[in-house]
Order: sequence, then structure tokens, then C-alpha cells
Amino acid sequence: MAEEKTKNADEIFKEFKEHSITEFFRKNSQMLGYAGKVRSLTTIAHEYITNSLDACEEAGILPDIEIRVKEISENRYGVYVRDNGPGIPSKHVGKALASVLTGTKFHRYMQQRGQQGIGAGGCTIFALITTGRGIRVKSSTGKEAYTCDLSIDIKGNKPLVNNLVQIKPDFRGLVVEGEFGDVKYEKSEHGVYEYVRRTALSNPHTSIKLVEPDGNEAVFPRSVNTMPRKPRQILPHPLGISASDLLDFAHISESRKVTSFLVDSFSRVTHDKVRELMDLAKDVDFDKAPRQLTWEDATRIVEAFKHVKWIGPELDAMSTIGEKQIEIAIGNILNPKFNSVVERKPQVFKGGVPFVVEVGIAYGGEAGRKNGAAVSGNILRFANKVPLLFDTGSCAITEAVQGIDWKRYSIAKFDEEPVSVLVNVSSVYIPYSGVGKQAIAQEDEIVEEIKLAVQDAGRKLQRFLSGERHKSIQQSGYKTIMRYVSQLSSDLEEITGRKKEETEKELKNLIDKRYKSLFKEEDGETEQEEAQSAS
Repeated sequence: MAEEKTKNADEIFKEFKEHSITEFFRKNSQMLGYAGKVRSLTTIAHEYITNSLDACEEAGILPDIEIRVKEISENRYGVYVRDNGPGIPSKHVGKALASVLTGTKFHRYMQQRGQQGIGAGGCTIFALITTGRGIRVKSSTGKEAYTCDLSIDIKGNKPLVNNLVQIKPDFRGLVVEGEFGDVKYEKSEHGVYEYVRRTALSNPHTSIKLVEPDGNEAVFPRSVNTMPRKPRQILPHPLGISASDLLDFAHISESRKVTSFLVDSFSRVTHDKVRELMDLAKDVDFDKAPRQLTWEDATRIVEAFKHVKWIGPELDAMSTIGEKQIEIAIGNILNPKFNSVVERKPQVFKGGVPFVVEVGIAYGGEAGRKNGAAVSGNILRFANKVPLLFDTGSCAITEAVQGIDWKRYSIAKFDEEPVSVLVNVSSVYIPYSGVGKQAIAQEDEIVEEIKLAVQDAGRKLQRFLSGERHKSIQQSGYKTIMRYVSQLSSDLEEITGRKKEETEKELKNLIDKRYKSLFKEEDGETEQEEAQSAS
């Protein structure tokens, strides 16, 4: 047997090459959410719609979005998305729609739906690798309007802008159109229709029109005519900051001393709070330059953070759906018999990142997941008002909702009741468990906060269901007694000689008076609870 020739290090490292991030994602498109034909098409719709929503809201424009999906051939579809937003200047269109890890969102400490600078560029990559074609763009900023073709230099991660033609600016907004292969349109709980429906549910200020491949038009009109609160950029909160985070901030700080660095780099840190920290971390020199901080210094400061009483994180950086808006949207789309909405106060998870949890529970009507005649409980997951349709099992929302003892809230079996639980987590940085952004990482602080919000809403549901059961028992008793009134009146006529009709009339009036007062009292309590929930 011939002896195999060994290789030295120089020979091995001849194959050592540097690859662009675009080339990596081309070979690993499943990491961007392009895994499975239905999911891939939904991912394309998701990326373009979220970009449109962010652009419109940042410009202060109520969003009008139209999406058309057209079947070209088997597993090949055309996708057209139009919005009425601010448009993209031609000098930025390449980096905005045909490059990855570029954009206006990743480096800012404020809430937006997109945050990684991958989404639209990922769509362009997917179009290229499945059809060999790029995308077509039409944009108008109000001052400049143009059309162009976009593609990507995969190896160099460089956008390629071709056929750019200036046109008359007779509209405002952005139109993106492309062909995509290895995709499939399916009207299922994971398809484009369901994604658009849930987007309308969590963004009631948006009007969305979907034209399906069969020509059917699904229109979801806006439920409210007011823009959500516009988030502003903030500083990270000291709670949740790690030693590594602190050193990262320190190394880019322009402050001359650690004392001023802490005040300038973190929210809720005042000079009085710094003095408290100095008393707690006596071994740290707070007068030296931030860049001179050691790992041991950072560890001591972070430990001191935990022993200072801080004001809660600012809400200004986040834009929630809002309790009233959730209630209106649930009423319009699910038309439930009862709904309960709760918004919690801001909390913090690791990295000093603030987040807010909103929960809406809908019961009856169109709530729950329909499967023929059967109905089961349904979890509607959202992150920064964006629907999460995939990777359900690995999501913090799923873990929290399934960890609830629903019997305590008069739900015998969650999987057999007409109930929908809407959970939206808003944050300047959502800790997704994957690049595909379809599940929230199971951070302990987030899971616990979701549980508390669901429990708050669940208590209101329990009171409603208890009242409904009590009313049902009373109604059953009422009907049972009424069945015997005629026979009792007849028997009394034989005993007393009094006419049956007179006795029957008096007995019915007496029973009606007793039970109707009970029903009226219960109805009043239900109305009062609903009014309190709405307020």
C-alpha cells in the first residue's frame, strides 16, 4: 500500500482565502430565511414590506402599500411592491437594495423593524441565484425620480446599478419588482396572505393591498389615522451592561475621564449616580481616561451598577402598537366576543437594551386557529410590530405563552379553545435567534416579562369567562323552571280553584323579575370590566 504524501503548512494554506459576506450568504441563503418554497416567498414579502413601513414612518407618512404576486411558471413568481414613502435618492439606491450589512439602522440605538442591513440585499441575492436576474427599481423623492436595474457583485459585495434613467417626478415613493425562483404561493398560515393579514393587525395605521396570483384582491384598510409615536435615538441603560459592553463603549469614547464617560455614554447616569458608583467600586480610578480601563475595572463597575437604584429605561426609543390600537385592530380583524389588552412598563435585558411587551388576548369570534370545524388556541408573535410566522418552537414568545397554566384563567385546554394571544415585543434591538429574524432568543428577562403580561391579560379573561359560565347556569335554570310553570299552575287550579291562566301569568312575571335582574346585573359587570380594560 502506497504511503500518503504529507503536506506542510505552506501547502495547506495555499487554499486559504478571504470570502465576502455576500458570497457567504449566497451559499447559506437558508440563514436569511430562504429555506422552503413557501417560506422563501414570505421572506421576500416580509423584507420589502418592513422596509416600506420603516421608511414611511421615519418620514411621518401614513403608509399605503401594495404588493402583487404573479405566477410566471412552476415555482417561479414575480413580486411587485409599491409604497408612498420618501423614496431613495439614486446615489444611495445600490447600497440600500443591493448590498448587505449596510443601511441606516444597525448602528443607531433606536427601534426600527429592520436592524441588520441584510433584508433587501438578501432579496436581490436570492433573485440572482434562482433566476440569474437582478431587480427593477422605480423611485421618486419628490425632487428626483428615476428607474434602474440592480444587481450585486457577489465576490466584492458591491452593488451594480445599470440602466439608470431619470423620469418625471409625478409620484412619490418606491417600487421594487423582481422575479424569484424556487418559491411557491400558498394560502396557509405561513404564506404571504397570512403575513400581510398579521401586518395589518399589528400596524393599524397602515393600508395594505395584496393582489394574489389568481387575481383576488385582499384589502386591509387602516383602522386608525394617527401615526405611531416616532422613536428617538437613546443611550443604553446601565442595567444589563456587561464588562465587555462597557469596554467596547470606553474604547470609542471621546471623554477625558471615566466619570464623564459614564454620564455621556449611558442613560439615567448622573454625576450623583457616578459618586455612588465611586463609593461602591473604590479600587477603580474614575479620573483616568476611559480607554485605560482594564477588564477588572469594567467588572467592578458593572457589579456596582447592580447595587445602584436606577430610574427605569426611557420609552422614547420605542414605538409600541398601543393598547387602544391593538383593541381596535383585534376588533376589526378577529371580531372577538371578548378581548383584553395589556402594555407593560419598559424593562432591560443584557447589553442595557430596553424593551416593552404588549399582549392582547381575544376570545370567540374569529379568534383561534381554524381547522375545519375544529378550533384551537393560536399564538400571534410579533417583534417591533413585524409578524413572526416561522421557527415557532425556538421563540421566547412561544415558550412564555406555553408556560402559562391556562386552567387558572378558565381555559381548560389552550389547544381546544377559540383564543388568540397576540404578543408584541418592542425594542431598540431584538435579540433574534437567527439571521432569518423569525424567532426571539429565549432571554430570561424577556420570557419572564411576557409571562407577566399574559397573566395580567389572562385575569381579565378569567373574569369574563366566569361571568359567562355563571350566566349560562342561570339561563339554564330559568329555562328549566319555566318548563314546569304550566303544570304547576294547572295543579294549583285543582287545589285552590284559582284560574290556571292567572296563576301562570303571575308565576312567569315573578320568575322573569328574579332572573332578568340577575342577567342585567351580570351584563353591567361585564360592561364595566370591558370599560376598565379599554381605559
